[in-house]
Amino acid sequence: MPAQIQIGRGGPQMGAGSFDSGHSKPKNTKDTILRLLRYIKDEKVLLSLTVVSVIASTAAQLAAAYMLRPIINSIAYHEGNSSAILLKNLLVMGLIYIVEVIATMVQLRAMLSVSQNALTKIRSDLYRKMQKLPLRFFDTNSNGDLMSRYTNDVDIVGEMLNTTVIQLISSVISFVGSLALMFYTNVWLTIITIVFTPVIVYAGKFIANKGRKYYKLQQEALGDINGYVEETVAGQKVVKVFNHESIAIDEFNDLNAKLLDKQILAQFFGHTMGPVVGNLNQVCYCGTAAIAGIFCVLKGFDVGGLTIFVNYSKQFAGPINQLSTQMNTVFSALAGAERVFKIMDMEPEDIYTEIPEEVHLVMTEGKDFGEEKAPVFSSEYGYKSERCDNLGDVQGEVILNHVIFGYTKEKLILNDVSVYAKKGQKIALVGTTGAGKTTITNLINRFYEIQGGSITIDGRDIRSIDIDTLRKNIALVLQDTHLFTGTVRENIRYGRLDATNEEVIEAAKTANAHYFIERLEDGYDTILEGDGSNLSQGQRQLLNIARAALSKAPILILDEATSSVDTRTEVNIQKGMDALMANRTTFVIAHRLSTIRNSEAIMVLEQGKIIERGNHEQLIAKQGRYYGLYNSLAEE
Repeated sequence: MPAQIQIGRGGPQMGAGSFDSGHSKPKNTKDTILRLLRYIKDEKVLLSLTVVSVIASTAAQLAAAYMLRPIINSIAYHEGNSSAILLKNLLVMGLIYIVEVIATMVQLRAMLSVSQNALTKIRSDLYRKMQKLPLRFFDTNSNGDLMSRYTNDVDIVGEMLNTTVIQLISSVISFVGSLALMFYTNVWLTIITIVFTPVIVYAGKFIANKGRKYYKLQQEALGDINGYVEETVAGQKVVKVFNHESIAIDEFNDLNAKLLDKQILAQFFGHTMGPVVGNLNQVCYCGTAAIAGIFCVLKGFDVGGLTIFVNYSKQFAGPINQLSTQMNTVFSALAGAERVFKIMDMEPEDIYTEIPEEVHLVMTEGKDFGEEKAPVFSSEYGYKSERCDNLGDVQGEVILNHVIFGYTKEKLILNDVSVYAKKGQKIALVGTTGAGKTTITNLINRFYEIQGGSITIDGRDIRSIDIDTLRKNIALVLQDTHLFTGTVRENIRYGRLDATNEEVIEAAKTANAHYFIERLEDGYDTILEGDGSNLSQGQRQLLNIARAALSKAPILILDEATSSVDTRTEVNIQKGMDALMANRTTFVIAHRLSTIRNSEAIMVLEQGKIIERGNHEQLIAKQGRYYGLYNSLAEE
């Protein structure tokens, strides 16, 4: 028996929010922030302009506040020509405010460009990573929850970058500037003000820690409800036909109630930050003003100095207060960023996989594939296990050698399955639902990694073949068609993007689709939307077959390609498939056994094992499981 290969945990079980369903502990906030900052570090010019503008804006704000001192003193102490002094200082203050307004506009415009560029990079990285993730990832996560990463999570990150980054820079500069001017105005009052600061900081930190936890849970609950809505909307026909509307409403209300609980806690702590910190600031402000008033009476402190000092003391605590008002956005953004980065950090689909030392590849000489016994493999011919990025001219000989596979380690789907397909042969896979037919075709595409045995193409283990190279040589037609928004021509060309218009038309003719395409309003330029909702099921399937025909892949997989169409439509599709299968190694899964009678070999699977094999005549003569399936379907 070949050595075992470990696979990831979990099988294809669809469920809303399954990717992040647990109440896991949030990641390190510092790491998340640093990772977000890496997305804006390349915008050096705009960031420099933003910083300079913030410095100018904050400095102008502090300078304008200081201008109150000479104005108030000139009035309070009747210094010289009060009117002239007042007018002069007011003009200077006006110019300073103009500078602040211009600097503010520049910083907002520059930071907007920085944040939007960062979001573009994040979305691109996220989408690029998703394209490299294995099929198992998409099997185990709902579409709605994945979409929420691009919408809710990324958007809230953008909101934070648009506003909070500027607030952070401005707050730091304002804090330093206010502190310096406070010391310049009165050292003792500054020391008294600083004494209050640790209390404010501690209160803010305590609430922030609580809020961060509940904002992460809120984002997870939001992903769950998005996933459920997406699934029920997509499956609305099923919901209605089985009268599950009330059950769907109850389940939605349950998820909605869970989201409500998380939102109340998250919003409570988020909105508590402002009032708590703000009231503590007011206490500090009142205490400072009272002591400053005593200094004016007993120590000769000027009234103008008192006025600007209490303003600066308020600005000194202002950065803490400003950040507290942004905590709702910060908490949500960090929670959303963690969810996005969690996908980015997942292991991509392996281009290559380590291969066990013992791999038996080639069927022993003298065995005829049509015999009832399973093919016997020998290692005397050796095998090719070195990494391969180019298969060259693929002949299409496919061997599954003692394959063992399970979506989970506890339950095997395929148990010691061996199949041999020569170049150009048509191999049919039949059996009851859950027997493992589709699993075999998924493994040939390397959508999943096997746990034991080997799968080879032309004597080369597919785990040594580059993923893109492997799949370029395999065409797939599924029962569930999928058409993209675009023209008919573009959907067919999806099979080979460099194909000419003539090759597209030839593929459509091969698939027996050219006739109905010509009758469409705009022919090959007809726009398809909503997964081809303006076409019949049979027409959509013919386009899928045309797409596969265009690919010219030497290996073809047809998975229940005609099971969802009527008999008359099936005749058209079957003609297209017959032309498509010519000179290709083909694996066919079919519900209607009449479509596979001319297969060179038919494999009958039951509970993950091949219990019968042979051609149609041999299996009928045996009067075993295939004989029973064929007669039961013929009677329907």
